[in-house]
Amino acid sequence: MTPPTATETPTIVPQEERTTRLSRAPAGVSLAALALGGLAIGTTEFASMGVLPGFASDLGVSVPTAGIAISAYALGVVVGAPLITLIGARWPRKQMVVVLAVALVVFNALSAIAPSFLPFVGLRFLSGLPHGAYFGAAAVLGSALVPPAKRARALATVMLGLTIANIIGVPAATWLGEMFGWRSAYVAVTVVALITVLAVVTLVPSPAGDHGGSLGGELTALRRPQVWLTLGVISAGFGGLFAVYSYISPILTNQAGVAPTTIPLLLGALGVGMTIGNIAGGRFAEKAPRATIAIALVAYAAVLVAFTMAAHNAVTATVGLFALGFVGMSAGPALMGRLIDFAAEGPSLAAASFHSAFNVANAVGAALGGVVLAAGLGYDAPAAVGAVLPLIGLGVLAVSVALERRTAAPSPA
Repeated sequence: MTPPTATETPTIVPQEERTTRLSRAPAGVSLAALALGGLAIGTTEFASMGVLPGFASDLGVSVPTAGIAISAYALGVVVGAPLITLIGARWPRKQMVVVLAVALVVFNALSAIAPSFLPFVGLRFLSGLPHGAYFGAAAVLGSALVPPAKRARALATVMLGLTIANIIGVPAATWLGEMFGWRSAYVAVTVVALITVLAVVTLVPSPAGDHGGSLGGELTALRRPQVWLTLGVISAGFGGLFAVYSYISPILTNQAGVAPTTIPLLLGALGVGMTIGNIAGGRFAEKAPRATIAIALVAYAAVLVAFTMAAHNAVTATVGLFALGFVGMSAGPALMGRLIDFAAEGPSLAAASFHSAFNVANAVGAALGGVVLAAGLGYDAPAAVGAVLPLIGLGVLAVSVALERRTAAPSPA
């Protein structure tokens, strides 16, 4: 069977699971409550990069070694997204979201009081476990709170917290880390996650007949080669961002002479770029999803090469960070649509796997950036080596498109 095109709205929640609202809160308020979890997740994921020099110094490790903590979080997402989604496949969606939000509270609070580097690395791994599964469950739950015609808008609202994290949450947490110590950043995330728990419990209704999904249905997604190829595009294509972002504080302080207290402002430019890129990418994907992905990957490689020069000046570095955010996220909606189209029977697993693949990119990029820095190649090297990764993603996309066309071609008589 040929999957639907990326311009079609995938069916994520069966009609029999449409909501019977049990809360007086408007649907928009319920969706905003779910988005708060994305704010906490996006902040804890990216703020680690902004406070990396702080915890490296305090916990007695070098900057390249400290990057292991970032990779550990990413590995937690990779492991937790499919594993927790499958374990909780039959759980009611609201129950799943609340449990995962509680896990965010616990593991981020423990990260804030980690006594040494190795426990901190372990706690960052545990903090990553709820990441992808939360978005998968929240996406399905959020889409059940509105009529089918408004489902795409609901999904965008649920994801809004993640992009806002890069505009407000990450710069704020980085600023807190500079002013009050790196531990305060994780305390702030803990507070946001706790508010998420309270908001979801009180403001988000349980959809009528929500008895969870089907384990068998979710597993069918893993039997589709196109799902794995699309995950491969994401894993490689986004890696270049993290090769730079994982070490953005020392890059900006050493290359551009930016004061540590100014770095949150520059990180805000990255978040604005991500948000605008995500919105623009949604429109591009409606017209030409495959071309949108391909063009974005080529542009990403070019922007990373340009960043090796842009990073030597505060103004051009700000423009470069905006461009990195814009180009990187412009491919996101098309990739998510392509992934869900090919995994229609397993929507929760598909949505969670998108974030799992994104954090494979996180781990690969952070590791490669750490390798070139440890080799003494300088702070231009992470962007240079990162520029190779989108091109690898482009190669995987070419294989995926060729297979798609061959499958769609009519058999000879």
